Amino acid sequence: MNRVIALLTLLALPWQAPAQSALDYAVLIVSRERLELATACDVGLYLDDQLAARLVQGQLFSFNLPPGPLSIRLGLLGPGPCRPGIEQLRQQAITLRAGEVRKFRLAQSTEGLYLIPTNAFQ
Repeated sequence: MNRVIALLTLLALPWQAPAQSALDYAVLIVSRERLELATACDVGLYLDDQLAARLVQGQLFSFNLPPGPLSIRLGLLGPGPCRPGIEQLRQQAITLRAGEVRKFRLAQSTEGLYLIPTNAFQ
């Protein structure tokens, strides 16, 4: 009798799908620190050659992306001297793994804009 009651109790419980054991995406965080760039222009962030974000000073963007290789390109956006002429062709390639969080900040050198990896939990 106890087995029958236990079985009926189990059958009465709501069914739940099994939880996923692994995440099927990675998180990419890109920030523009206030004094890192010597320009007041907005910065376009291109992921796989598609404009994904327009960063202004002090802004941060977060993306949930599928794992695998990712091409990142940066360029100036805006009117006047910020107007993009020849798009910046230099690309950075990273590989994202499922479940990881990668954080980068914008930087600038004589060769142009680029990303610097930073600690994801700062």
